[in-house]
Amino acid sequence: MTEEKTKEETKKEKQEEKQTKQEANSKQEQEAKSQDKAETKTDKTTQETEKEKEKQTKKEQKQKQKKRDYAIAKGIDLPISTKHSIAICRFIKGKHPAEAIEMLEKVRKLKLAVPMQGEIPHRKGRIMSGRYPVKAAEYFIKVLKTVIANAVQLGLDESKLYISIAKADKASRPYRPSRHLGRRFKRTHLLIEVRELNKQNPTK
Repeated sequence: MTEEKTKEETKKEKQEEKQTKQEANSKQEQEAKSQDKAETKTDKTTQETEKEKEKQTKKEQKQKQKKRDYAIAKGIDLPISTKHSIAICRFIKGKHPAEAIEMLEKVRKLKLAVPMQGEIPHRKGRIMSGRYPVKAAEYFIKVLKTVIANAVQLGLDESKLYISIAKADKASRPYRPSRHLGRRFKRTHLLIEVRELNKQNPTK
């Protein structure tokens, strides 16, 4: 009986030892997992901080980099006379865009004539060397407002702007749907460029 008891006790002791070993192993595994999770969290946080730092450095570099020193606005296939547009381009070139808008508003109200070159028929109550292109002035005002908005968005100083390029080109002129042949629509492309006024770039 004593031998059987001792065998049972040894078995119980071995089972207890196995259980203790398993518990210790499970604890070690849990500790290792927790350490891995903590390390992964720290890695994620470090990666996020590095990404944020990279974004900040990129933003700073973009801010340091000089943006364009000019702004452009275009009008494509506008239903206005190319001849009138060329005259208005000469009229507003070298001026501040806000000043040009004021002048064209006066043209719309028939208070200021746009000087023109070439063959211009004389009409009663009008200047021989000038006309009032109302429709063209309206479209020019829209393009000038878009130029000012583009310049402000690029970070240019609005008070120092001047019109460096004002250009009008002929566009495609489709035929009118009528019985008379040879009559076409008036179409014009506009391009207006604005720059900041510096000592190196004085107005003309």
